[in-house]
Amino acid sequence: MQRRKFIKNTLLASGALTWPSTVAGLHFSVPAASEATFRKSIMWGTVGMEGSVLDKCKAIKAAGYAGIEPNSHMNRAEVLDALKATGLVASSVCCSTHWQKTLSDPDAAVRKEGMEGIRVALEDAKAYGTDAILIVPGTVSDRVRYDECWERSTECIRKLLPAAEKLKVRICVENVWNHFLLSPMEACRYVDLFNSPYVGFYFDCGNILVYGWPEQWIHILGNRIGRIHVKEFSRRKADAEGRGKGFDVPLTEGDVNWAAVMSAARQNYRGQWFTTEQGSSKTPEELTGLSRRLDKILAM
Repeated sequence: MQRRKFIKNTLLASGALTWPSTVAGLHFSVPAASEATFRKSIMWGTVGMEGSVLDKCKAIKAAGYAGIEPNSHMNRAEVLDALKATGLVASSVCCSTHWQKTLSDPDAAVRKEGMEGIRVALEDAKAYGTDAILIVPGTVSDRVRYDECWERSTECIRKLLPAAEKLKVRICVENVWNHFLLSPMEACRYVDLFNSPYVGFYFDCGNILVYGWPEQWIHILGNRIGRIHVKEFSRRKADAEGRGKGFDVPLTEGDVNWAAVMSAARQNYRGQWFTTEQGSSKTPEELTGLSRRLDKILAM
């Protein structure tokens, strides 16, 4: 019993067992299940159609989406014109430089370039009228130890916080296959270290299936979640054909328990956007089909 008490106290002291509803003293109210309403968005990088930004936005709107998640560093005027013409809104912005210029790179010059790329993403988000960006916080590899990734990425994000606060845009770190932030407890601790409403989590439902269950992460992360990516994954296909092949399955036909995900989201997610990151939609028909599958999920 003494050992259990010691372990519990240690975890509480580190923040690993906290489920706070406040960040930096600000209370984030979570809507009740009956009050939660969600909107549909699509990640720009998954729209594989030919055509201009406006052409693609028209097809996205016709398919039933309310928003898009543009990449950073796009032609800002072109994106704004397409949004205005179609009535779509930007749900968030995905940083386009975070894989090439990681915040965990051993080279300080590369990390600086990475921060500059994130600054552009923050400015894009402000220009598009949204309040969140997606970033990969860093990668652990044979060149970068886990603790080094933690220290370098947190240092860089702290340097970016004044810009995020000024622009009122939240930096949301995503769970990706980067060998980092491998448990929801640790993800909570990472976000809480900044003690700021302008750092949150961008939760990806499909990515997590190789080492967890999305509904559990949503319950534990709670109002730290700034946005949610909707993506399917098949463990069986991954085991048989290779891990990356696990994504080659239609939405709602893999191993994500979408009913459990939606139940958890209605209880814990204070945002409104569910953004698809499902394969590549190359035709209007594929966009519409994906939109209808997302409708089924949101109705669960």
